[in-house]
Amino acid sequence: MEEIHRILEALQCNDQRSVLATIIHVEGSAYLKEGASMLFLEDGSQIGLLSAGCLEADLAERVPEILETGKACGFVFDMQSLDPISWGDESGCGGVIHVTMEPVDDVFLNHLCALKDYLDHQMKVMIIKKISADRSVSDYAFVAENRQLFGAWRGGISQALLDWTTSKESRRSGIKVISSMQEHVFVHTYDPKPRLVIFGAGQDARPLAAFAAATGFSVIVSDWRPVLCDRYYFPDADTLLLGFPEESVNMIDFTSSDYAVVMTHHFRRDQQLIRFLSERQLCYLGVLGSKHRTARLLNGNPMPVNLHAPVGIAIGAEGPVEIAVSILADLIHTYRINKKREAVTHEAE
Repeated sequence: MEEIHRILEALQCNDQRSVLATIIHVEGSAYLKEGASMLFLEDGSQIGLLSAGCLEADLAERVPEILETGKACGFVFDMQSLDPISWGDESGCGGVIHVTMEPVDDVFLNHLCALKDYLDHQMKVMIIKKISADRSVSDYAFVAENRQLFGAWRGGISQALLDWTTSKESRRSGIKVISSMQEHVFVHTYDPKPRLVIFGAGQDARPLAAFAAATGFSVIVSDWRPVLCDRYYFPDADTLLLGFPEESVNMIDFTSSDYAVVMTHHFRRDQQLIRFLSERQLCYLGVLGSKHRTARLLNGNPMPVNLHAPVGIAIGAEGPVEIAVSILADLIHTYRINKKREAVTHEAE
């Protein structure tokens, strides 16, 4: 998942000066593509990655000067070259990577906090950065899914630019040329965290919640048993919901991008949950247990298209941790497939 979420969380709870680095263009192969971000804090700590170690040390050396001048800069790293980069090693990545580094001043910080607020409310946000000849950022604007605008774009955001954000060209991340404005811009759309709702707070739900949160899912854990549905067991979950199936399902405003896994180990509760959740148009509905048990749970009703049962990838998993790994692998696999499908759909439109 995108590191922007961890970056925004860090910015909200940290008062250090910092620099945001973003990949804006890639030629050839690279560890990560356009839109990947990384935060460099004044004390030398870092959040996120832009490569598998090929760029980070070199970029870190540039942070003090950027913090001193307060000016954004652009850099190009030619990983096709056999010449060693700053710390004396060959990169071997094979691509050319264009990176912008922007100091996070008070104005930019406020806009990044606004970005976090929109993402936390499950809304996509497009970032548009005006790119100067030296590949630095001169202006930027955010366009939320509800068409709300914010940012620092001198002269205001024109109608031509706003219209361009709905075009096919704006849907792919990278540097674009807006012909009507004769401007080079970088565009990228930030997606909200994918949301995973785990129904059941038993011991096998604990590693799944922890792994999913570490991977970038927003995790909700729901159970009717307070002794199990406790923050002590789920420190990384965003939300704990205490209630029986009908109560908890109605507490959540489900979307077609949501993932749910049913693992209460209680037959009647699982049956209720499958019935309630089948009425929602979820991206993914997983049920822990054998095919025979799932057939009994369905009680002769047709299997929903989005139902994964048994949940998880078949790796011969044994025990809570291995089962959590198999489920999370299937969640990530489904997430990636859906992202590729969305990209293909946008290209066809």
